[in-house]
Amino acid sequence: ILLQGGDVQALADDGASILFEAAGGGNPDCIALLLEYGGSGNVPNKAGLLPIHKAAYEGHYLALKYLIPVTSQTAIQKSGLSPVHSAADGQNSQCLELLIENGFDVNTLLAEHISNSYDDERKTALYFAVSNNDILCSEILLKAGANPNKDPLNCLLVAVRAGNHEIVRLLLSYGANVNCYFMLVNDTHFPSAIQYALNDEVMLRLLLNHGYNVEMCFDCMHQDIFGNSFVWSTPEEEILPGWTSSVIKDNPFCDFIAVPWLKHLAGKVVRVFIDYMDYVPLCTKIKFVLETQKEWAEIRQILDNPRPLKHLCRLKIRKLLGLRRLQKLSSMKKFPLPPVLKNYILYKEYDLYGKGIQLE
Repeated sequence: ILLQGGDVQALADDGASILFEAAGGGNPDCIALLLEYGGSGNVPNKAGLLPIHKAAYEGHYLALKYLIPVTSQTAIQKSGLSPVHSAADGQNSQCLELLIENGFDVNTLLAEHISNSYDDERKTALYFAVSNNDILCSEILLKAGANPNKDPLNCLLVAVRAGNHEIVRLLLSYGANVNCYFMLVNDTHFPSAIQYALNDEVMLRLLLNHGYNVEMCFDCMHQDIFGNSFVWSTPEEEILPGWTSSVIKDNPFCDFIAVPWLKHLAGKVVRVFIDYMDYVPLCTKIKFVLETQKEWAEIRQILDNPRPLKHLCRLKIRKLLGLRRLQKLSSMKKFPLPPVLKNYILYKEYDLYGKGIQLE
């Protein structure tokens, strides 16, 4: 057809070029021929997508190899999204690795008009991978330097809500903000992630082991169990790059857990929380809920006695180390401490997920 004068520049009604359609088919010979006869990789369809986006989304590795060198960065920028987004959205790990090898930035954000077309206002390729429950693509992106804290709805919250322990573990080990808040709509005084893990002790401890600020779950305006009213000052926060200290202080944990459909979980959850605290300031409201539950006798027994010295030392050491070191297991491996002591500091005895998959 081309030899008989077929127009290689012809466009369909939706603005798709012949090369765009060929990219969707994935035949590298067709793409090579079209390029030889003057086809351009820089012609978008009416939705703004280029042939490189189509090939990356469909997972056509060989087609993508042809399209990368003939697609300009200017055309990609004008489109509003990176082919890295497309590969992650299509769950195509090989294409994703190819793009990364060719220098595509894993932290490129969607253009605002594209981001706003999603209810969650997602921005990063990592968000696509996490929301697809795609462990492999999530790991590839994180290893390549993807920042897990760039989306309005943090990737960690998406993974916790989906119950995906492995993606949560990966995100936390690469610096996801365990104390993040859902910044589009937030009505909790305590960091958001815990509310999605109340009925999952494995997930609960995964968050707590990585530095979840459990003290915020006991920060309220009610009287304590000794009848003293208190208003706590805002605790010192360790603000890491890409994190936010902005909090909409509204619904305390005691009010949240006391609702009829959640209060049966209060005893189990508070018992787990105690493993990560020194003084536990129970207010009258949460005490009233706990007194009706089977865990209350054990909780009361712990509260009525001094905490073990080694537990207090662990809490102090973890505070001095800071969240960055605690989350970066690689830096902890280099820390000059005996393995038994490092494991104790990292709450390895409570790492239910790590034990299940036999992580070191």
